[in-house]
Amino acid sequence: MLKRPFLLFALLCAIAQSPVSAEIAPEDIDKLTSASNESGLAYDIVKSLTVEVGPRIAGSKGDKLAVAWAETKLQSLGFDKVYKQPVRVRNWSRGLAQATVISPYEQKMVITALGGSIATPPEGYTEEVIMFDSLESLQEATREQVEGKIVFINKKMQRHKAGKGYGPVVIGRSRGAIEASKLGALAVIIRSVGTANSRFAHTGAMRYSPTVEKIPAGALSNADADTLESIFAAGKPVTMQVNMQAKEHGWQTSYNVIGEITGTKYPEQVVLIAAHLDSWDEGTGALDDGAGVGIVTAAAKLIKDTLGASERTIRVVLYANEEFGLIGARQYVKENADDLKNIIVAAESDFGAGAIYRLDTRFDEKALPFVDKLIDVLAPLGIEKGNNNATGGPDISMMPALGVPVVSLRQDGTHYFDYHHTPDDTLDKIDPEALKQNQTAYALFTYMMANGAVDPRPAPKQVK
Repeated sequence: MLKRPFLLFALLCAIAQSPVSAEIAPEDIDKLTSASNESGLAYDIVKSLTVEVGPRIAGSKGDKLAVAWAETKLQSLGFDKVYKQPVRVRNWSRGLAQATVISPYEQKMVITALGGSIATPPEGYTEEVIMFDSLESLQEATREQVEGKIVFINKKMQRHKAGKGYGPVVIGRSRGAIEASKLGALAVIIRSVGTANSRFAHTGAMRYSPTVEKIPAGALSNADADTLESIFAAGKPVTMQVNMQAKEHGWQTSYNVIGEITGTKYPEQVVLIAAHLDSWDEGTGALDDGAGVGIVTAAAKLIKDTLGASERTIRVVLYANEEFGLIGARQYVKENADDLKNIIVAAESDFGAGAIYRLDTRFDEKALPFVDKLIDVLAPLGIEKGNNNATGGPDISMMPALGVPVVSLRQDGTHYFDYHHTPDDTLDKIDPEALKQNQTAYALFTYMMANGAVDPRPAPKQVK
């Protein structure tokens, strides 16, 4: 944070030595930074969302409350224009979820249904369990090994600042039911895709294939996965009872909620900052993605209140139904196809509330000198220059292929997956000072892009 005088002085000196553009004065950056440092708005917003609404899985009562909350919140904060974009979403609930090892040693397990899973029969399944250390090992198994059994995929996620341990493990969550069903399994359970060794199970979306029979899918807490692994080490057959009563409740209408601060000089040009409004139903969605909602909303509000409307329009998009496959984001791109060419840059906050440590971009080459000017302003916050191969956050990840420049303001995710998709994703897991650093970084970045003499369009193709 820029609370100490020497850090603020360093910031001003850096800006003075490398002026951003004719339109952006060092004193404006100073005013905006100071205003953000004195504001707890991002925290107040996420607190309001988690306390007044709470869990908000797509299509649920909580989701509907969240849409109404977001619309009211953006209006109360003085956005010039607030509107909604309808999105058709599935409404699924997890219901009862129980698991017990019956033999060789009786042990109750903490389990949760994976998002979108079908139910077991009402009495559940009581069958032998077969363990695999990865999805790839399961794919190499024979039908004779698996048929009529419960499959357990036991692959541990590795902790990493940038979350790089997620990809190699989450494939077991998304495709485990498909691969197990191909071999005749009755159900599949996985070790939670998370880094904490708690007894909180991590949910998350899974997939089915139209050509493969659907089977129930759940996740054990990592502590219980360890216990089950130890039971297997005894070398005896393992029998487990699994009962999950998830349900589908039909399609519902949710909404992308959008707020704009109209540009004074180039209102048709848009700086888009985003988060997703939905959450899983287990916790209160504070980190995923209440924090993002607070960060981007507060950033736009602080710019308007401190320095007035920018030359370009600032658009805050709170997407619907990210958790079940970026549904709101896909609808946004479809409905706004003709407007995408007007988006100067897009950024999304959807990785919790850890401090931002790096800025990656996806800018046309002519705009790369401006990145150095961005870094001059962001460096005192502890943010370094990254690469020019950003993908943006999940909801904006499809935009670069359509020519829209994106940035990734990379957050420290060392502990993000301790809480991700669990009942433990609650407000107390947010560090207010780290959240404020995010708020300041987004405010400065957004202000510079909305006022700077730069046009990073079109986004270059991804470097493999």
